[in-house]
Amino acid sequence: MAETILTNPGGDAMPPAKIPAPAADHATILALDLATVTGYALRGRDGAIASGTVSFRPSRYDGGGVRYLRFRAWLESFAADVGAIYHEEIRRHLSTDSAHVHGGLLATLTSWCEQRSIAYQGVPVGTIKRFIAGKGNADKAAVIAAVKARGFKPADDNEADALAILLWAIKTNVG
Repeated sequence: MAETILTNPGGDAMPPAKIPAPAADHATILALDLATVTGYALRGRDGAIASGTVSFRPSRYDGGGVRYLRFRAWLESFAADVGAIYHEEIRRHLSTDSAHVHGGLLATLTSWCEQRSIAYQGVPVGTIKRFIAGKGNADKAAVIAAVKARGFKPADDNEADALAILLWAIKTNVG
């Protein structure tokens, strides 16, 4: 494993950051499709997989940062158990608003992980689609169908994407 040398604001070298790979049989893995309605899939230490969606849609009375505070609080419910987090890595957004929301959720996630020394990795959309549906440009229906073919019952594309990310992580990174 390569070591990353970090420097503090004064320029002094800090100790190497080491992010251990989760143990194959005992890692709790959380996979996320970050959005206002976030899809999640969790493989527990026992190998059982749970999935669903959670909404971070603010009410009309909420301030602009409330969705991110709710997201952070939701992440806290996993803090004691999660060994690694995988999330969808998006390079292009269809709207400015979705780009802002995704960026805020991603910043919240990555800073939360850094604070707790939890390993995290973005997975490109094309990689996920190619893995689960056989085509890097598969549409939402194809991803949902492919996830269902593997025995899952996702409620929507957000949950299907999270399950696809989790299955990819298990297959390619943790075994």
